[in-house]
Amino acid sequence: MPIVTAHFNPLLPFKSAHFSTIYRPLFMKSTINYQRKRITTWDNDFIDLDFSLTGSKTLILLIHGLEGSSQSNYMINTASYLNTSGFDTVCMNLRSCSGEDNLLLKTYHSGKTDDVHFIIKHLATNSNYTNIIIVGFSLGGNLTLKYLGEYEHISTKVKGGIAISTPIDITSSQTELAKFKNKLYLNEFLKTLKPKIIAKSAKFPDFKLNKKEVLNATKLWHLEKQYTAPIFGFKSPEDYWAKASSKPYINNIKLPTLLINALNDPFLSEACFPFKEATSNTNFYLATPKYGGHVGFITSFKTSKNKWLENYIIKFIYEKIKVSF
Repeated sequence: MPIVTAHFNPLLPFKSAHFSTIYRPLFMKSTINYQRKRITTWDNDFIDLDFSLTGSKTLILLIHGLEGSSQSNYMINTASYLNTSGFDTVCMNLRSCSGEDNLLLKTYHSGKTDDVHFIIKHLATNSNYTNIIIVGFSLGGNLTLKYLGEYEHISTKVKGGIAISTPIDITSSQTELAKFKNKLYLNEFLKTLKPKIIAKSAKFPDFKLNKKEVLNATKLWHLEKQYTAPIFGFKSPEDYWAKASSKPYINNIKLPTLLINALNDPFLSEACFPFKEATSNTNFYLATPKYGGHVGFITSFKTSKNKWLENYIIKFIYEKIKVSF
């Protein structure tokens, strides 16, 4: 029964889901020196990878969440701490998220694991790493879990994965995110997604976009109806949610994999806590701390003490994936 204990007991203010969620991006500032490498994809586009190297034999691939990037605080903080612990890291910027628009009309979505598979194959073939571990946050966590359960032929260098604050059931998570309590976060997503979609329609005039509906969108599904579903070949937003969700793939995961979802995560529905799957798949571990918010897991106002998440990631790498730096 790989439901694992997660002792996380923050100071009182950080027991608030929203306080913890908001605190990390606003106040957990850090810096890192990346080495960027642009990879040309099979479909004549590009994906930007940002490396931070220590000379390790283990490489940890970090995948960000919706409208994040290698510059997101949780990515920088995690990469930096993993480096100090002796691991090499590479942050995968999903298409259109690296600071420069990608070349094609298609960008990324919650279930687009072909890009993850392509990057894994590139890293496995073009490096001397013995071990590769995938760590994904939110949407990136969904990609991580779906990839590990979806693909039968994964490089033997891949030793496991970790997903954090992950909406594994997108259908119910959409309903949760649309609630009034999440209006602030939803508006932040819409603020960057809308101009991206409008810009795509300007670059690709054959793409018939209802700009008025995009500009007036108040929910993610409004944009998914106009862009994600038709561009990626889904019948509807509902079809996209069902096919992109990682939950149906969890039982197929064959490598040591951890999901950390806080019980008070404001983005997650009840369906995003897969206790049944954790008890039936010995390779899948589930940690559900009572507190943490969404990609928060902040303990106190002292920055030096806010490494619970990073330490938990490293603990799983050593104890369950069983690799060293």
